[in-house]
Amino acid sequence: MRIGVTLPQFRHDAEAAIATARRAEAAGIDGVFVFDHLWPLGQRMRPALHSFTLLGALAVETERVALGPLVARVGLLPDAVLVHTLVSLHRMAGDRLIAALGTGDSSNREENEAYGIAFPPAAERLASLVSCCRELRAAGVTTWVGGRSERLRHAATEADGWNSWGADAALFAREAATVAPGRTLTWAGQVLIGRSRTEADAKLRMHGSRPGLVSGTVDDLHRHLDALVAAGASWAICAPLDIGTDDGAVEILSEVSAAYR
Repeated sequence: MRIGVTLPQFRHDAEAAIATARRAEAAGIDGVFVFDHLWPLGQRMRPALHSFTLLGALAVETERVALGPLVARVGLLPDAVLVHTLVSLHRMAGDRLIAALGTGDSSNREENEAYGIAFPPAAERLASLVSCCRELRAAGVTTWVGGRSERLRHAATEADGWNSWGADAALFAREAATVAPGRTLTWAGQVLIGRSRTEADAKLRMHGSRPGLVSGTVDDLHRHLDALVAAGASWAICAPLDIGTDDGAVEILSEVSAAYR
């Protein structure tokens, strides 16, 4: 299994995100990923670094790690512009780029409408997703479809892989079994890990729980990842709640990553 990490991008400057990516690469983590949001969900007044601009910088600032959006949402840009942007990033990062695409859901409507961008019906967004995947694959870009609904798992037929966000290992296994054979199966979700139960509990009190959070000790994370491997996952992209505020978050994921090489 390969281990990825999301970056601290919900801030005004890019220094922390770039420094974290460099640290992750030096520590042996396999990939760094960025969110495609105009602000953190539910926190409209907070800043967010633009995903594709940040990926362009990361293509220069890193050499080995895989890079990608998690996930790039169709509908924020015209399909042709989205494809062109990702193909351009592929020219800079080469096969390190993973173009993970999604349709978004009702929680994203506010982002679109705040900028005067239409939020098309689900069927239209799904058609755009399929079209973009086909064009990107024809251009040699690795693609994943992100989303847990049945229609999105089916749409992964048009991509190289499928990504599930926030599912526990048992649910991941059930949903992964319905994805077309030959597709890369990948998991992503929020994590909050301490080196001891005491540290883990303290972190949970500080950051709070939320649906789908994997929290606990390093051993707890290993058990979660082992179950994902058993279900066929070849990637786990972790989104630590303490990324960018605690350097230990990268160190812990580095140690975890080493166990799966």
